[in-house]
Amino acid sequence: MQMALDEAHIAAQANEVPVGAVLVGQDGDILAQTRNQMRALNDPTAHAEILAIRQACEKLGNERLMGCSLYVTLEPCPMCAGAIAEARIAKLFYGAPDIKGGAVDNGVALFDQKCCHHAPEVIGGLRESDCAALLTEFFALRRNG
Repeated sequence: MQMALDEAHIAAQANEVPVGAVLVGQDGDILAQTRNQMRALNDPTAHAEILAIRQACEKLGNERLMGCSLYVTLEPCPMCAGAIAEARIAKLFYGAPDIKGGAVDNGVALFDQKCCHHAPEVIGGLRESDCAALLTEFFALRRNG
């Protein structure tokens, strides 16, 4: 999770919402390490999770990431949760919950829906205070600055 937090800090410095993600293969190799880049890429789908999934799939030459683990600093949104399910990621570790926009343990709780064909093992709250503090500070600076 520290690597994902490092990516989130880089995102904040680039004026992107500070979310970072790291995707790890079955053997422990880092397949992808990235951050939110919606502004940089002019792409509303350029969330850290989506970019990590794309990079890992490219690296493995496969649209399935079975046995892989995704570490992300914020609870995934509906789009990212859907991509995680479609990629068949085995484990999802996330830092801070997202009460408004999350779709794993909050909101639509996508993995609990009948329409979801694959649900990863989910471990939330990993380095939660560090992840939440980064987001809180980022948005406070935007509101007050």
